[in-house]
Amino acid sequence: MSRIGIFGGSFNPIHYGHLRIACAAVGHGLVDEVWLMVTPMNPFKETNTDLLPDADRLMLAREATRGMDHIAVSDYEFHLPRPTYTWHTLCQLRKDYPQHQLSLLIGADNWAAWHRWRNHDEILHHHPVIIYPRKGHPIAPEFLPAGVTLLPVRLSNISSTAIRERIRHGQPLARLLPRAIAPLAVKLYRKMYK
Repeated sequence: MSRIGIFGGSFNPIHYGHLRIACAAVGHGLVDEVWLMVTPMNPFKETNTDLLPDADRLMLAREATRGMDHIAVSDYEFHLPRPTYTWHTLCQLRKDYPQHQLSLLIGADNWAAWHRWRNHDEILHHHPVIIYPRKGHPIAPEFLPAGVTLLPVRLSNISSTAIRERIRHGQPLARLLPRAIAPLAVKLYRKMYK
């Protein structure tokens, strides 16, 4: 049985921080593979006027991960009813992929809001949860419940919001976006901001 880490997000755009987290989950032996689950809508966020179209975010994620072993990009949630809740996605994934053990990979900011997640207790009952550090959301590993692990990865200060702001203001993106997608990402966002 393969251990798959489900790493959901808008990936608006995908950046080196996302890739570092996915690689760390595999590298530390917590999962065998990470599926980057590009989501069409975050139920906790209001309409995002900076959100690239689904197809563009998916394409950028696939280009950014091309040739990376053990990391796959999925449009699975694009085909589910909206808004997409993690619990519903995991239930459907369990039906479609019974041969895999599914873990959930989330940020410490999401763990802080865990009580707001739909069916959060059921998620913990059925799936290991792996938490990666986020600025402003310290985690004490000794207080985490059974089945929840803190990913030992260096805190990243990269954020998709900051990248979009840099693009909007024509600032450099060195070491933020993979070179394979940087020029195209800039073009797509600038077109949207016009």
